[in-house]
Amino acid sequence: MAKHLVVALAYDRLCTFEFGCTVELFALDRPELGVDWYDFAVCAAEPGQIRAMGGITVQAPYAPELLEKADTIIIPGWRDADEPPPEELLALIRKAHERGARLCSICSGVFVLAAAGVLDGQRATTHWRYAERLARRFPKIMVQADDLYVDNGQVITSAGSAAGLDMLLHLVRRDYGARVGNLVAQRLVVAPHREGGQAQFLPRPMAHDEQGRLSKLMDWLRSNPAGPHTIASMAERAAMSARTLQRQFQDATGMGPIEWLTRERVAIAKDLLESPDIALSQVAERAGFGSEESLRHHFRRIVSTTPGAYRKAFLVTSNCVA
Repeated sequence: MAKHLVVALAYDRLCTFEFGCTVELFALDRPELGVDWYDFAVCAAEPGQIRAMGGITVQAPYAPELLEKADTIIIPGWRDADEPPPEELLALIRKAHERGARLCSICSGVFVLAAAGVLDGQRATTHWRYAERLARRFPKIMVQADDLYVDNGQVITSAGSAAGLDMLLHLVRRDYGARVGNLVAQRLVVAPHREGGQAQFLPRPMAHDEQGRLSKLMDWLRSNPAGPHTIASMAERAAMSARTLQRQFQDATGMGPIEWLTRERVAIAKDLLESPDIALSQVAERAGFGSEESLRHHFRRIVSTTPGAYRKAFLVTSNCVA
């Protein structure tokens, strides 16, 4: 079976960080994973010199026509959200979409997908600084301003800069399962999955001692998800009032403490479901849900599928690229 070809777009005034993240994820050989890794290539969005941020130049080895063969196309930002992309590029994006290629954007790269019309009627995200502009210029798009990334199946968009790593790791998990995704994250020395939205990164004042207490509490909850945690018990452990705890959780994660803990429990359940030998009742108990019914309810609400379907999908996709 032919390898899954990932093609990254390069353009003049290239966003170096987003481009580098894409190269790091897909261009390196990863024999330690024991899977048939991606093929990776870079193509130029247009003729001419490609100058990247930081004063470097990039020589893309392939012309835009390579997009016609790509299984996944990554747009690592766009040089100016107010500058229309070349029509030739947009035509190739539309053709790729029509034949079923997977289209992904990081940060301002969403404006390329939006201009191509492939996001009409769909949800999408971008950097919080661009969200209002995207919604105003492309009213057919349902802009999810707080999300780190939005997966519509064929088209996936991510928020600014480092959120691109969240999305790219999500692609790896989709294609190879959580085990491989976690191993890649370990090699990158990043969290395999970040809960919460962009709200946690907006500038908000928080006292240093409160940051430390909240961080210690979150680490403890991740290590002890199965306890009967309440806002009162969490506030007591963090040496905060319940009101302060809820405010600081909202500022730090964009959600309340109970919702954050529920999502952490779902993330733990997803990892446990990767093993076919762990019964669903054990998954529910070890993840902190207490019952299979509670696990199913929250799993469906957050992941939009059932634990059984998630496990089945992993068993099918863990040995091949989607």
